[in-house]
Amino acid sequence: MKLHVIDTGFFKLDGGAMFGVVPKVLWGKKYASDENNLCSWAARCLLVEDGNRLILIDTGLGNKQSEKFFSYYFLHGDATLEGSVRASGFAPEEVTDVILTHLHFDHVGGAVKYNGDRTKTLLTFPNAIYWSNASHWQWALQPNPRERPSFLKENLLPIQDSGQLRFIEKGQSPFGHIEFLYVDGHTEQMQLPVIRMGAQKIIYAADLIPSAAHLPVTWVMGYDVRPLVSMEEKTTVLGMAARENCILFFEHDAQTEAAFVEETERGFQVRAGGKLHTLL
Repeated sequence: MKLHVIDTGFFKLDGGAMFGVVPKVLWGKKYASDENNLCSWAARCLLVEDGNRLILIDTGLGNKQSEKFFSYYFLHGDATLEGSVRASGFAPEEVTDVILTHLHFDHVGGAVKYNGDRTKTLLTFPNAIYWSNASHWQWALQPNPRERPSFLKENLLPIQDSGQLRFIEKGQSPFGHIEFLYVDGHTEQMQLPVIRMGAQKIIYAADLIPSAAHLPVTWVMGYDVRPLVSMEEKTTVLGMAARENCILFFEHDAQTEAAFVEETERGFQVRAGGKLHTLL
């Protein structure tokens, strides 16, 4: 098995939204922001090379939205989803599976693209099975007012109509070396892949723990629909990571790709962090 970090560029979000009720005087010591209180965040994915399967976890924002849409998120950086897949040595056509942790636009947007003249949408990975779960898919198609701006039909319906959508059932996995944790604080039934690479486990933390700065259990995002549930789930997942020496993979941390964590008298903290390949 081999793991390839897939960079799709960076975008900006309001620091207050990303850190919820935590005062800037505290989170500002851990994560930088500009004069408009905006922080740069990664849209980082993971490509798992496992035997005859090439499995991509999440797809970033993509590039098919309008100029007005992207003006809110200040995309920057040179990396792209397809470019990073190719830089890892693969063509998009070789990806066999795409796991979607959840269906917010910054995780599923790259799954679908326009054709050359922008007259119709295509799946970015035309030979892949796209994996979600039934509860979250229905949640996204009938969104609550809080999340409606994050669930975009142009990201979802082409996948559904393609015939390449499959649902993972809780407690089961279609993959030999990937299991799933299900959490409900950020959104309904977000699925977190847990990759077994020999004796080492890597937890793809998605938006439960989007960055190393979010390790404090009470530091949950303003985007979370059930923040108290997020706190309970973070306690469970961080406890597992510390106890079982798991690596946490951060999807949105602009600096730290992954980390080992430990539980101290001051809560959960990074024991060792940096590039994923240095921790494996």
